[in-house]
Amino acid sequence: MPRAYNFSPGPAMLPESVLRQAQATMLEYGDAGASILEISHRGADFLAVAHQAEADLRTLLAIPDEYAVLFTSGGATTVQALLPLNFAAPGQPCDYVVSGHWGKTALKQAAPCADARIAASSEAGGFRDVPPREQWRLSPDAAYVHVTANETIHGVEWRDIPAAGNAPLVADFSSSIASGPLDVTQFGVVYAGAQKNLGPVGITVVIVRRDLLERAGQPRAPVLDYRAQAQAESMLNTPPSWNWYVLGLTVKWMLEEGGVAEFARRNARKAALLYDAIDASGGFYRNEVVPAARSRMNVPFFLHDPALDARFLAEAKQAGLVALKGHRVLGGMRASLYNAMPEAGVQALVEFMHGFRNAHG
Repeated sequence: MPRAYNFSPGPAMLPESVLRQAQATMLEYGDAGASILEISHRGADFLAVAHQAEADLRTLLAIPDEYAVLFTSGGATTVQALLPLNFAAPGQPCDYVVSGHWGKTALKQAAPCADARIAASSEAGGFRDVPPREQWRLSPDAAYVHVTANETIHGVEWRDIPAAGNAPLVADFSSSIASGPLDVTQFGVVYAGAQKNLGPVGITVVIVRRDLLERAGQPRAPVLDYRAQAQAESMLNTPPSWNWYVLGLTVKWMLEEGGVAEFARRNARKAALLYDAIDASGGFYRNEVVPAARSRMNVPFFLHDPALDARFLAEAKQAGLVALKGHRVLGGMRASLYNAMPEAGVQALVEFMHGFRNAHG
């Protein structure tokens, strides 16, 4: 059977060529005589994989030498818990600009070990927009200011993230990293779970300005210390080596496809195609996000009659369009349009939506 167009928000669709390459090396990697899953992470074969993945990611995202690149397990939520431990002194405030569910989650993860403060929030408006810079109330002595670049559930994305003053800006880019050009130097820390644009679930990228690694932070075990992880090249303990390998294949695929500038063009076309179909549906479909803050990566939408939701999902699956059910927080539908989603997949979804509207409108 042909592969479906998978609109899952994560674990998300991977490029078919990457999956086939990973499949081909599953049993035996190069001349190692063993699977990539079986070889030592400290052996020459895997170290070459790890170093190449970092070099390619630095090229893809134009990461300067003054930033360390870590590959960690535990997902972005674990990073959120470790941020104050590594970068905030005991009792020092940490500011959070909350634009959706995952911004609230970041705040929640930091709260047990930090004076985590809401500097701004768009929750009162249902997370349909980003909090404007003039509404930010920043602490003068904040350890950092945290933002979520793209909200996977609410479908809200920052087009331009404002400067945060004297405190370093920390940003969760889990669902939009590598979807377009990114000026890493604007941030103290950029982090992203890989399972949306960079590879499979189970590995996280943390890009951190090296001077921040010199902060004393708070008491923590060495395995939770980002400075120690940087010194050990992300190998204080056994890393998720298969996930790291597939991430490396995915990053190389993105470079071969033209890099972030090309994906920015593709993603803009895909998002416009779907939003245009929603807006032109005469109210049969609706997206509630302020147009200027609409995400290119995650498009939540609602049918005019929720009683049609189950039928929409069932017929979409029959048409080879899967994982369109909205998050339980919002309901409705959601289409995730990450880098690996081809334009043909979005076109197929739009055509299905037209047909469904004609049949049930």
